[in-house]
Amino acid sequence: MRAVIRGIGSYLPKQVLSNEDLSKRVDTSDAWIQERTGIRKRHIASEGEYTSDLGYEAAKRALDDAGMRAADIDLIIVATSTPDLTFPSTATIIQEKLEMHHGAAFDIQAVCSGFIYGMHVANSLLQSGGAKRVLLIGAETFSRILDWTDRGTCVLFGDGAGAVIMEAVEDTEQGVLRTFVRSDGRHRDMLYVDGGPSRTQTVGHLRMLGNQVFKHAVTDIAQVIRDCAEQADVEMSDIDWFVPHQANQRILTAVAKRLKLRPEQVVSTVGDHANTSAASVPLAMDCAVKDGRIKRGNLVMLEAFGGGFTWGAALLRY
Repeated sequence: MRAVIRGIGSYLPKQVLSNEDLSKRVDTSDAWIQERTGIRKRHIASEGEYTSDLGYEAAKRALDDAGMRAADIDLIIVATSTPDLTFPSTATIIQEKLEMHHGAAFDIQAVCSGFIYGMHVANSLLQSGGAKRVLLIGAETFSRILDWTDRGTCVLFGDGAGAVIMEAVEDTEQGVLRTFVRSDGRHRDMLYVDGGPSRTQTVGHLRMLGNQVFKHAVTDIAQVIRDCAEQADVEMSDIDWFVPHQANQRILTAVAKRLKLRPEQVVSTVGDHANTSAASVPLAMDCAVKDGRIKRGNLVMLEAFGGGFTWGAALLRY
């Protein structure tokens, strides 16, 4: 039994915030941002537009791509660190928006690694028979937790959503071959939000030690990709595409160099939507599928690294 991706979709809010726009808010410039991150612009949710709205739009597009309806899905998993509310889960809100009155829905929180963690959980449920078709969504409105006076963080993030439809299929070479997830809570103070219901009764703002995060990300991402490929008994040279978490172009370039990857193998969309946390992997993959780079039968490696620290990879034959 394999978990096969039947459909994929994404959504970006219409409001665009360019580097030039940001330079009017904080002491920065287009050249400064692009040199350090590769980011040119990011999309920002409008007033009254929530994480569930972004996830719902991505879900509809994934369902259309799969030729399915909400009635065909029996589980929704939403990876997010910026839920609409403390509870209920954003997944149940999207479930209601889809008019899906059966099955189950829940959120998963692993920050930027959330989509990979979600795929890890969905794959296990589909292989075990716990679900037949899963709608997996990564959706974020990180603009709501940014300190817009901190140029070290506010330039890095944007809002967006991506979704895939995963189905359990027997006797197929397609689908998820291996998922591999890790975490290490010793480093949680390097990338975190300084608020929460239990500790401060506030939402808080994102805080980051950028240089330390960079060092850990490059090392841990490269290793988890090797581990995932090795456990799937796949040679790195056989992988067609690498779809990384779109955090920073410097991280993407450093990981590719460490793994001796060809630059054209690495899907990069960070310049157009910045770091959308749990949404960035499906956003980037949807872009590469829609423009024809990723084709059916291709071997694709997904990876992500996030606060906690959390990190992980997923190898699949699309």
